[in-house]
Amino acid sequence: MAISAGDRLPEATLLKLGEAGPEQVSLGETLSGRKVVIFALPGAFTPTCSSAHVPSFMRTKAGFDAKGVDEIICISVNDPFVMKAWGEATGATEAGLTMLADPECAFTAAIGMEFSAEPAGLIRRSKRYAMYVEDGTVSVFHEETGRGTCEISGGEALLAAI
Repeated sequence: MAISAGDRLPEATLLKLGEAGPEQVSLGETLSGRKVVIFALPGAFTPTCSSAHVPSFMRTKAGFDAKGVDEIICISVNDPFVMKAWGEATGATEAGLTMLADPECAFTAAIGMEFSAEPAGLIRRSKRYAMYVEDGTVSVFHEETGRGTCEISGGEALLAAI
């Protein structure tokens, strides 16, 4: 069953690339006592993810800051090396977005957002969504319903909802 507003997010360990290599990031610790936006997508360097989803949160970051959001996190079922390179290539890292990897699809599966599209080579990936989380509890959850679109899960739609 998919996560929804009012649910508490499960504990998860995600990865980021630090100076000494991959580093574990405890999602529970990251969310504790904070207001955080999390958005996820099928894959780094894929068309809609790169041209629409990530840029929508780069455009709206100042608006989220003004509403007291402490951090904006992008999660994808990729490795931390790819996420670092993608954050740099899109300008997301420079814009202040945190790029985290869920390489085993563990968090994505735990919240019911896993899918596969074998013909496109997307195996065990994340559906496109965005959520606003307060102290580990989902306050707003927007799951994208159309393939290849970024409307309800984009930065502008989530910003308007909080």
